[in-house]
Amino acid sequence: MGKFKTMKRFLILLFVMITIALLAIGPVWAEEQDPYQSAIITARTESWRSINSGISGSATVAIMDQGQLVYAEGFGMADRAKSIPVDTETIFNIGSISKLFCATAVMLLVDDGLVELDNPVIEYLSEFTMADDRYHDITVRMLLDHSSGFPGSCYANMIGYQAKPDVFHDTLDNLSRATLKHAPGEMAPYCNDGFTLAEMLVERVSGQSYIDFLSERVFQPLSLKRTGKSLGERPMDLLALFYAPDTGQEIPLEVLSVLGAGGLASTAIDLVRFADAFSGKGNQILSSEAIGEMTSWQPSLLAQKAWEETGLYVEFAYGLGLDLAIQYPQSGKGVKLIGKGGDTTDYHSMLLSVPEERLSVAVIQSGRNADAVKIAFDIMDSLLIQKGLMEAPATTVAKPKEPQAIPEEYLAFQGYYAPNPFKVTFDLETNTVNVTKLDKKEEVPVITLTYRDGHFYGPDDSRFSFLTVNGHHLLMVSIFNQVVEMPIGQQLSKLDEPLNLGINVDGKRWLRRNVLPGEAFNPEHIMTSQLIEDLPGYVVFQGIKQILSPQYAGIPVGAVRDQTDLTLSENNGHTWARVFDFLYSSIEAAPPLEIGENEVNIGSLNYSEWLSAPEECIVDIQKSEQSRVFIFSPEGSVLYDSLRDSGAAYVPSGGFIELIGHAGDVFQVLSKQDSMNDEN
Repeated sequence: MGKFKTMKRFLILLFVMITIALLAIGPVWAEEQDPYQSAIITARTESWRSINSGISGSATVAIMDQGQLVYAEGFGMADRAKSIPVDTETIFNIGSISKLFCATAVMLLVDDGLVELDNPVIEYLSEFTMADDRYHDITVRMLLDHSSGFPGSCYANMIGYQAKPDVFHDTLDNLSRATLKHAPGEMAPYCNDGFTLAEMLVERVSGQSYIDFLSERVFQPLSLKRTGKSLGERPMDLLALFYAPDTGQEIPLEVLSVLGAGGLASTAIDLVRFADAFSGKGNQILSSEAIGEMTSWQPSLLAQKAWEETGLYVEFAYGLGLDLAIQYPQSGKGVKLIGKGGDTTDYHSMLLSVPEERLSVAVIQSGRNADAVKIAFDIMDSLLIQKGLMEAPATTVAKPKEPQAIPEEYLAFQGYYAPNPFKVTFDLETNTVNVTKLDKKEEVPVITLTYRDGHFYGPDDSRFSFLTVNGHHLLMVSIFNQVVEMPIGQQLSKLDEPLNLGINVDGKRWLRRNVLPGEAFNPEHIMTSQLIEDLPGYVVFQGIKQILSPQYAGIPVGAVRDQTDLTLSENNGHTWARVFDFLYSSIEAAPPLEIGENEVNIGSLNYSEWLSAPEECIVDIQKSEQSRVFIFSPEGSVLYDSLRDSGAAYVPSGGFIELIGHAGDVFQVLSKQDSMNDEN
């Protein structure tokens, strides 16, 4: 019995000692078991903050470390009607992260010896031409680092709810009429059309369709089983649907027809697997030389000059297909960071990677104004702090810095800026900078900035700066965790000998004509052109343009993205306007809606037809299943869209009806007034 008591005391003592030892090492053990806890908490709290505040509708996040998937989670509902939550397999549109896949496809052909990065594009696409002889100097590299000089982006019917089959034809057609906005290689404002040409090049050189090439050479080798075309072309998959923030209404599945520039969909898990392919380890599809080329900073002449003079990254900090290829300044320890963001109308995404650590973060969200970039950087910073590759930010509380007096030399930056004209005014008495935009001759406040230590700050602490590079006065905004200074405006010059267009377009209204039924609605269906009284020689019509002849106004500056030119012509007694790839007729071309029966036919060119309403009425419109109808207020607001609305509709006096279809489509429009009050 005594032996049993002794043994019992010994076991109790042993248990107590083990318990004390475990408690002593507990914090270290827990840290070793869950080194990603802080990053995971950040992912969860920030994703739910974004959803609960209405910024986004749903989200998915993934983290990979040393080639291992260490975290993945979905947030919100993928399908509200069916109560299906987002999980790690849910697919989202990834927008411009598609550009990184496109650049990878080109570099695979470089590795195959079939393409040379610094050869002219015309060696591979002989049908490519422009109304500017400098296009001969555009190289394959310039397609991938945004320095080609193209105006920017062909948008007409490229984003919507149906795939557009003739993307290549339309892009080449638009470029054949266009001039470059800067010399190839001089600047690098963000440019989608370069990647559409790169997509064409992949098809031409490989002899395969672009998506088949990606599937065979990228998706399958890297086990990207959920990556492919955009959501609208994969209706049977597990998709993150998008819901209008104001109404909660389900929006049709989004299709982006420009696959190379933005037309892919994926999961966060697939994206971090893809990012790991640039680490030089694990599952590799590219040579080390190709990886080195893609992940090296590719500055334009302007970006190089800015770096030499200021130490700032401007125009992003491009690699090939990447927005970022830098030594991450926030780490302070020489960490190389690469990254690519993506935005569509309904989805937003960000992919970040530290190749040497094989550490990657992907965030994708649904939403019109989502904040995937911020969340991805917050997660990555948390991981770098945990790994000792970045100092944790100080938590001390200090009095907010007071605004400082604006140095007088900044007065040189006062004036008008392109692309969408805004005016910058410095007030040295109040030490503020007032940014306004023009709306029907009225100056509407946009933002007021204050000055501190060489930068200007908005009310939300967003950071701006004014910079002169190679004689160009630029307004910059800090993005990507304040790593990059991106030009959002370039100052316009006062013209010594301003020209005028052949007709007075000041206050003239225009109706969009080259709309297809599947295009996502954009606000450019009814436009008003205007002149600026104290800036003669320019016209505002989808951005500001410099008048160069009675029929033509060209792109006025080179450092900012997505600019367009304007060409006027006559058609059946009415003035028409082509704004790059958007086609308009003057408002006088819309015949009046008759009370009673109206029959409207879509002609052979597929142009949409318009009716103007001289008096208010109720309309009942019979159409084919694939066609579409918009009803607008006199001011241009959408009152009815047959994609979401049905039945009879009210048209106010001065309103418009847009009938959209394909050649041969017939619309029967019955309008009446006798029972209008009852129906209202």
